[in-house]
Amino acid sequence: MQSRLLQSFLVVAEKKSITEASNTLHVSQPALTKSIQKLEDDLGVKLFERLSVGVQLTKFGVILQRHAKIMDNEYRHAVSSIGELRDGRSRALRIGAGPVWLVSILPPVIAQFQREHPDVKISLIGGVIDTLLPALINGELDLICVSLDFPNRSEIIKEPLFDVCHVLIASPEHPLTKQPFAETESIHKYPWMVLKSDYIGTERISSFFATNGLKPPQIALETTSIYSLLEGLKGGDYIAHIPKQMLPLAQSMGLQEIKLKQVIWETAAGLVQRSSNRNSSQMNELISLIRNLPL
Repeated sequence: MQSRLLQSFLVVAEKKSITEASNTLHVSQPALTKSIQKLEDDLGVKLFERLSVGVQLTKFGVILQRHAKIMDNEYRHAVSSIGELRDGRSRALRIGAGPVWLVSILPPVIAQFQREHPDVKISLIGGVIDTLLPALINGELDLICVSLDFPNRSEIIKEPLFDVCHVLIASPEHPLTKQPFAETESIHKYPWMVLKSDYIGTERISSFFATNGLKPPQIALETTSIYSLLEGLKGGDYIAHIPKQMLPLAQSMGLQEIKLKQVIWETAAGLVQRSSNRNSSQMNELISLIRNLPL
């Protein structure tokens, strides 16, 4: 199977149109159609359903797209690594980090690592499980440091390092910060701020309320930035949840904990890699530094 066929397939899958894909690839529509047909013949399945306007992936096409994206990313990664080795440069380490890792855990580790390896570039991407895990599986990241509150999968390896207990925080003027312990019904009445695309976190909060016979809370504001979330809490009677390890940061920004008698959400946190990863010596050294932290 030729890589050019897979590249053509990926563009058609993205554009959902032979016409748009042919323009992007700078080939004629008949030539592109012939390439897709050859790929379908090689695999013995239909990859696209032809619609009145455009095309859509079949169930076979969806599977091929997922694996072809990984292959494409790995190829680009290999080309980049070869070029860097040829030119005497070190390859960038691509790391995804959940909020507590991004602001509290990784910065001093990365600083220590780069003092010893000043030529190694690190690309640190902040996010949540629902954004970072797909990027890892697709080959866009080499390692993610996150809460491990998601199902095991054959293509990844999870390594738990410590437990994370989530706590509630709010403005110091919030009525519930002045109570020894807030009641579940009380915290349910206020608007919530959450990280955008943090579906797992929001689901866990909803499950907490469901256990107590209540509907999901009102999500008033979503943000992609943990710092924006912390700053936003100062402006109203919002409530948010964060890992307890981030409580000192929140308190340094003038926020206070809303104390509960119940645990709202607790899970393991750690490292996640693709099963197929072949780490560089630099990545292994960075991982070793993370493992040896007093977490």
